[in-house]
Amino acid sequence: MSEVDSDSGRAAVAVRAANEGAAVAADSFRTDLAVENKGTKTDVVTQVDRDAQKTVIETIRGAYPDDPIVGEEDGACKKVPASGPAWIVDPIDGTNNYVGGNRAFGTAVAVVVDGEPVSAATVCPALSDTYRVGPEGAFRNDEPLSVSDCDDPEAATVCPTFWWDFDQRDQYAAATRELVQRFGDMRRFGCAQLELAMVASGALEGIMTNLRTNPWDTVAGVQLIREAGGVVTDLEGDRWRHDSAGLVASNGAIHDELLAATREIER
Repeated sequence: MSEVDSDSGRAAVAVRAANEGAAVAADSFRTDLAVENKGTKTDVVTQVDRDAQKTVIETIRGAYPDDPIVGEEDGACKKVPASGPAWIVDPIDGTNNYVGGNRAFGTAVAVVVDGEPVSAATVCPALSDTYRVGPEGAFRNDEPLSVSDCDDPEAATVCPTFWWDFDQRDQYAAATRELVQRFGDMRRFGCAQLELAMVASGALEGIMTNLRTNPWDTVAGVQLIREAGGVVTDLEGDRWRHDSAGLVASNGAIHDELLAATREIER
């Protein structure tokens, strides 16, 4: 199999796996769920998360049985391999939304080679949106994606993403202060993969955090943004990787201002 065929094959499996995992989540959405805490009151998990991840992994294993799989829930690796192909899975990104009946959640599946994303899919079943990126480009429901062309921060809408825990609320407050002082408006959706996909589609101009993120929360959406013409960096302004400190993603035109805002959080 050629490298191109291999990339296309994994891209197709990523879409299929994300759809099948999302179907598991959709079947139990807005039903009576048993909710557990994984460590804090805001870090929750359900059996549906585990069942969706199992379904995603089984789909991947059926096509690529030897590829490593990194996933949020138990039963998967937690570290992205430095070399070769690997998969990164978030069975339900936005579990807090999911258990509360909020439609902003999705299943994300990404493929990396030597640690760099090459294809991915994020399926948001309650929104009827499928985002995918691969050798043919980036799409939402088969329509090509493109980042916003807004270049005026005061007209831009941005998002503080990920979760500052209770001992970091001063940083959360600093992040929101910087955004409302520099940009036109602010949103927060509680689902990082959806927020990243919204930057890729032009629905947001940027998202930011100073925190070190998990690969299952980020990699799929980062590749969507890059393929759609956007920019994703770390706090130093260097190309973002799954192990970077901080994440600043934008349409490119407002990136310098968003990066400056993010750097101010810890000052």
